[in-house]
Amino acid sequence: MKLKATPLVLLIAMSLIAAACVPLPAGGPAPVAIAAGERTVDVGNGIVGVFNQPAGAAPVPAVLMLHGFGSSKDEVGNMYKNLAAALQERGVASLRIDFRGYGKSDGDTGESSLDTMVADAQTAYEYLKAQPSVDAARIGVLGFSLGGGVAIISAGQHPGWYKSMALWSSVGDPATDMVGSVGQEAFDTAAAKGVVGLDLGFRTIVLKKDFFDSLARYDLAALIRDYPGALLAIAGDQDFSAAYVEGFVAAATGQPKEAWIIPGGDHIYGVLSEDQTMADSVIEKTADWFAQTL
Repeated sequence: MKLKATPLVLLIAMSLIAAACVPLPAGGPAPVAIAAGERTVDVGNGIVGVFNQPAGAAPVPAVLMLHGFGSSKDEVGNMYKNLAAALQERGVASLRIDFRGYGKSDGDTGESSLDTMVADAQTAYEYLKAQPSVDAARIGVLGFSLGGGVAIISAGQHPGWYKSMALWSSVGDPATDMVGSVGQEAFDTAAAKGVVGLDLGFRTIVLKKDFFDSLARYDLAALIRDYPGALLAIAGDQDFSAAYVEGFVAAATGQPKEAWIIPGGDHIYGVLSEDQTMADSVIEKTADWFAQTL
């Protein structure tokens, strides 16, 4: 007995055949529509992050966000969280992580150092690159304060990783800048006793001697010369980091590059004040920068 296909079945079959005959665009499969969203992820090695995905056709560019000393993935005043939303609106994905010992990530601060932060950045980069919805050739990195130093190290050691980089209030000489932040006594105590407790006001952390020793292991001025991509460096003129901005941009070999020193700006761009104008302008400028350079 032979079964006779109905007109509907024939129509479906013909549609499938026609679809199969449509040539794929050069370079790979057709883009796939994806839904926007934010989700908490385990990027590996106990590092926790939040991944923001824009709606639209994948793959999309993405930005890795590295927080500052004593902070966490959303950053002070939710600046990273708000930037992630601004990037998402512009069609750019993002991943913001907690370094080990901070936020939701495993470990404790006593085991952290600039070396472990650089390793955590590598873990996060590899996770981001492996996401099917991310274009691995269009990844950027943002670092805030000490996280800026981590971004420079990561970008300088791996010149092919990042197409664009932005620095917010970045350290330029990690050891000297940390003395200005926590005081020489903390360095001296860690050197003498191997460990020191620090009251940051919003939390207390324990740091070991290796944390302080690690700050002197990297030459950021030399490393930024090895980074070939786009660079945006931002600092407030009332902050120590303003002294490094123009030097970073002058040393960088890629294009485009831009220095922005904000009149009246402090280390955190006034984000904890009633007037959010400055902080909002930094977020908008950075979101536009990555949308244009990735």
